[in-house]
Amino acid sequence: MFSRLQRFYTSIKVVADMVMLALAFALAYATRFSGIVPVTEGIPPWEDSFVFLLMLLVIFPVTFKQSRLYAAIRSRTNTGEVFEVFKSTITATLILVAVTYFVRERYSRLTLVIFVVYAFVLVTCSRLAFRYVLSEVRRRGHNLKSILVIGAGELGQRVVETVEVHKELGFRVTGLLSLRPEKVGQYVNGVRVIGHVGDVERVLDAQPVDQVILALPLQEQAHVKQLMEQLALRTVDVRVVPDLYQYITLYGGLEEFGGLPIIRLQGDPMEGWSRVAKRAFDILFSLLAILATSPLILATAIAVRLTSRGPVLYRQERMGMDGRTFSILKFRTMRVDAEHSGAMMARKDDPRRTVIGTFLRKYSLDELPQFFNVLTGDMSLVGPRPERPVFIEEFKRQIPRYHLRHKVKAGITGWAQINGLRGQTCIEKRIEYDLYYIENWSLLMDLKILVRTALGGFLSKNAY
Repeated sequence: MFSRLQRFYTSIKVVADMVMLALAFALAYATRFSGIVPVTEGIPPWEDSFVFLLMLLVIFPVTFKQSRLYAAIRSRTNTGEVFEVFKSTITATLILVAVTYFVRERYSRLTLVIFVVYAFVLVTCSRLAFRYVLSEVRRRGHNLKSILVIGAGELGQRVVETVEVHKELGFRVTGLLSLRPEKVGQYVNGVRVIGHVGDVERVLDAQPVDQVILALPLQEQAHVKQLMEQLALRTVDVRVVPDLYQYITLYGGLEEFGGLPIIRLQGDPMEGWSRVAKRAFDILFSLLAILATSPLILATAIAVRLTSRGPVLYRQERMGMDGRTFSILKFRTMRVDAEHSGAMMARKDDPRRTVIGTFLRKYSLDELPQFFNVLTGDMSLVGPRPERPVFIEEFKRQIPRYHLRHKVKAGITGWAQINGLRGQTCIEKRIEYDLYYIENWSLLMDLKILVRTALGGFLSKNAY
C-alpha cells in the first residue's frame, strides 16, 4: 500500500491550496479597489466579500478533489499537473458563479476575473514547489514505494530502466521474478532476480511490497490468471505492463507511468482526502459515542465483574486493514477457559457464555469497548466486521474477492450488519454486502449506517 505518510502530504496540499486561494482573493480585492482600476459603483462591504471568500474556499478544494488533484498519482508530470489545475480552476469558477446566482450573493465580477488569474498562478506555483521538494526527498531515498516485478525479460528490464530514470517518482524495484529458473540469481540493470514466478507468495511473505507489476510477454499471458488468483488474496496493489507498445494510439485508455503504459487492476478504494475525512469522522463520532454511553459502559463493566470470575475485557486477535492483525476489545461474555480446545465461531445457545454474557450479546453491548479501537486507529466506526485470522485462511480460498474487504479498516457496524447479516449467516452474501460498501463508500453512507444501527440495527436474531 501507499505509505501512510501520503495522508500527511495530502493534508499539506489542501491547506496550501486554501492559503493560496485566500491570498489570491486578497490580492484580487486589493488590485480591483486600490485605485488602479476606476471604481464607479463604490467598494462593496467587506462582509459580503468575506461570505464570497468562504464559498470559494469550499467550492475550489472540493472541485480539486473531484479532479483527483489530491490523489497520489506519482506518474503525473509537471505539465499534467498545471493542466489539471487550470481545468479545475475554470470548473470551480463556473460552479461558484452558478451558486452565487442562485443565492443572490453580491460580488464584483472584475474581482472574480482577477482572482481566477491570481488563483491559477499561485496554486500552480505552490503545487510545482511542493512537487520539487518531494522529488528531491525521493531522490535521496526517502518515502519510496517498493515494487516487485514479475518478469525478467525485455518488459521487466523496461520497468527497471523507467524506475531508475524517474527516481523523483519515488519507486524502488526490490526484486524480479523470472519464468526461467536459470535466471534466478542474475541481475537485470542492477536489480537481482530473487526467484521463480512460482515463488511469488513466498517472496511477498518474506518482504514488504507496495506494488506488484506484471511484465510478461504476450506468449506468457497464460500465467496471468494463476498469478491474479494468488495476488487476489493479498492487499498489495497490482498493475500490468501490456506488451502492446506498437498498438497504443492517441487518447489510449491506459494509465501512464513515466511514459510506460500500465493497466491498473487492483488498487486502494480510499485515497488522499477521503481517507483523512473518514478518520476525522471516526474520531469525532467515537468520542461522542464514548461520552454518550459512558454510564452504560461503566454499568456493564461492573455487571461483568460481579457475575463471573476473570477479567472484564476480552482481547481477541482480528485481521484489519492491509491484512494487519490487532487486538479487538469486547466485554467478556464467555468463561475464562472457553477456548482451551481451540478457536470456535459463536453459535446459537453457545454453552461457553456466562449468565450476563447472553444478555450482552443479544443487545450487542459487548461491542461497546470497540469505540476505543476506533480511537487508536485499529478500526473504523463503519466497515466490514473483522474476522479471526484462523478463519480467514479458509474463507479467502473459498470465496472470490474475500480478501478485498481488508482494503479498508474493519468496522464496529457495517452495511452487511444493518441488513441482518450477522452471526452464522451466509458468508458469501455478507462479503457481497461488504464489497458493495467499499465500492460505494461515502461519509453520507457511513452516517446512514450509523443512524440505522442506532435505531435498532444492533438488534438481530443472529446476535448470539
